[in-house]
Amino acid sequence: MKKFSVWISASLFFILLGCVKHNTAFENKETSIEYRIDSLLALMTIDEKIGQLNQYSVGPNMTGPGNKTGTDSIRYARLLNGQVGSVLNLLGAEETHKLQKLVVENSRLGIPLTFGFDVIHGYRIMYPIPLGESSSWDLDAIERAAAAAARETSAAGVNWTFAPMVDISRDARWGRVMEGAGEDPFLGSRIAEARVKGFQGSNLEYAETIAACAKHFAGYGFVESGKDYNNVYIGKSTLLNTILPPFKAASDAGVATFMNAFNDIDGVPSTANSYLLRDLLKGEWGFKGLVVSDWNSIGEMVNHGTAEDLKEASEQAIKAGTDMDMEGDALINNLKQLVESGAVEEKVIDDAVRRALRVKFELGLFENPYLYCDPDREKQEIGSQKNIEIARDVARKSIVLLKNDGKLLPLNPNKKIGIIGPLAKDKDAPLGNWRAAAVAGSAVSLYEGMSTLSNTTIPYAQGCKLSIGPNTFFQEVVVEQNDRSGFEEAIEVAKNVEVVIMVLGETAYMSGEGRSRSEIGLPGLQLELLKKIFDVNKNVVLVLMNGRPLAIPWEAEHIPAIVETWHLGSEAGNAIADVLTGEYNPSGKLTMTFPRSVGQMPIYYNHKNTGRPPSPGAQVFYTHYIDVDYNPLFPFGYGLSYSSFDYKNLQISNENMSTNDTLIVSIDVENKSETGGEEVVQLYIRDMVASITRPVKELRGFEKVYMEPNEVKTVQFKIAIDDLSFYRANNTYGYEPGKFKVFVGGNSRDVLEDEFMLVED
Repeated sequence: MKKFSVWISASLFFILLGCVKHNTAFENKETSIEYRIDSLLALMTIDEKIGQLNQYSVGPNMTGPGNKTGTDSIRYARLLNGQVGSVLNLLGAEETHKLQKLVVENSRLGIPLTFGFDVIHGYRIMYPIPLGESSSWDLDAIERAAAAAARETSAAGVNWTFAPMVDISRDARWGRVMEGAGEDPFLGSRIAEARVKGFQGSNLEYAETIAACAKHFAGYGFVESGKDYNNVYIGKSTLLNTILPPFKAASDAGVATFMNAFNDIDGVPSTANSYLLRDLLKGEWGFKGLVVSDWNSIGEMVNHGTAEDLKEASEQAIKAGTDMDMEGDALINNLKQLVESGAVEEKVIDDAVRRALRVKFELGLFENPYLYCDPDREKQEIGSQKNIEIARDVARKSIVLLKNDGKLLPLNPNKKIGIIGPLAKDKDAPLGNWRAAAVAGSAVSLYEGMSTLSNTTIPYAQGCKLSIGPNTFFQEVVVEQNDRSGFEEAIEVAKNVEVVIMVLGETAYMSGEGRSRSEIGLPGLQLELLKKIFDVNKNVVLVLMNGRPLAIPWEAEHIPAIVETWHLGSEAGNAIADVLTGEYNPSGKLTMTFPRSVGQMPIYYNHKNTGRPPSPGAQVFYTHYIDVDYNPLFPFGYGLSYSSFDYKNLQISNENMSTNDTLIVSIDVENKSETGGEEVVQLYIRDMVASITRPVKELRGFEKVYMEPNEVKTVQFKIAIDDLSFYRANNTYGYEPGKFKVFVGGNSRDVLEDEFMLVED
């Protein structure tokens, strides 16, 4: 009878495989997918189940028959036997088609692979690094960029990206701040939603969409001393109120997968944190998708010292809720023995397999395993003009004007300009780190962008070199500290022009994974060069290219115009030229605070008041430094424009707000200039008395508005009870009645304020 039941299940499953694409009877699609998952699971052996939880990084050598030796021979055999569920880093429609065909036609059940890749800010065409892109505060533009990246990625045979990174971080020393949306959980949550929607679209079955992955779950942005892979020490309140909101937003937006973090949290590696994975993510949040480890993070639990060997690490990880092992060989080599010994129940394996299969069904791979393997679409999509135009548009929106004394910008076309700096003609640095399949040196340089808009040759000098030797993902960057041979040429250029554009900052690989810095000023000889140029020409426009906030106190005090351009991607030079010449009016705002010195790190706007808050005057015993102003150099939300905006007439609809009410906050914003421009109007609140200490300000709304010259617009925000809720002293989510302050302005520092009372109904 049992065999007959299995035969019936198998028959139904294969009938479904053949006809479900044409069958319109399944009105409830989710139910039909769950039925198909159960049908397939009933056919699988324990080896095949565990195989679905195994992910390998492979190359073209694995896509067909031929001599396979060592590790390759083992992996090839496992692919043929259905013991690999996913691969990463194999690119191209033809190559992925070959491997998919190999697996589908040779494994017993023909379960298709998923193909993953780190598409962080573009595939072939690069968009601004995520930190830069977040500075646009333009959710539609961010979603468009992710959708464009998904089109290219899916056309190249890849259907799963390990993005977005939604880690909140307050420490610019950590190199991976370039991958995230900055320091604020509210803005980070909105951007997480936008990126998930961009990657996944309205339906994962469409060939133009790819599965997204919210990472790193959780706490990775709070690594001690900003050092990558380091330990994390945080309280429950920080975890719940600051770190987790963007992950919850991604889950609510339907993100297909989550990825573990490398770090521990208070001694428990995130890869084996059952509270995060079982209780919260899969329990309270109801997440139905797949949790993948970070690269060998299961194996690294042995280094953490919480597991004696890979077998024990595998047991801890699978029980805690990690479903798939990325490039670790831990689960594939140990789970069967753990099941046979009774250490791990097979139902735990089944839950993980269901999640892996669910993603494949949602991607439409069982209807068509080769959905993402279309060479013709790949040729049309990769590098398309449509995507190039999107890249330029998003890049312009991401630029932040930090200073513009004397209205040096936009550049006067009648003045002679010169361009100096090691990054001025650099066509690789603008691509940024995590550049996926971008061609090295393919970006438009700033010099090229400016030259396109100029009728004459622009004088140029490199001035100094920024690094020595190869500048690649797998090698440390060695900063040039001694070669001043280009200084004299640069000084001569500066003497013979009216305005100098200095292009300084970091190369692509001075930020990103493994690129923590103990000092975050301009690296190498760049500041020395800048001072020499300033000595002979005071009209300096400093263009910064970097992957993190920099400490630039001397530059901010002396240089009249400073433009933060981040690593803007393929169209960087054109986008920067658009802003410098006034073709585009900058509207970007910082999403991470710029410190005065590295000693202020971590620094962030939504800090606590403390029992001895900062105090003016000559007092000693309060929260401050004795050698530097405690305030940041440039605050969160800060950014200038060629327009001038004035805020006035802040109004709140009621002095009292009941728990069922919605409060309306309005502000009049006037463009007091002759230049039309966009302004990001920002709403902050402060809970004055609560069961736990609360931040001095918290972002709760923003709107990007365009205003014509001399136009006045009234901007309105709604405050609902959820905007006033938080995880309280007992770790439950909710509100507490009392006084609240409201702040509205163009950044977190320069605001108008009012107050209201939250009262019980």
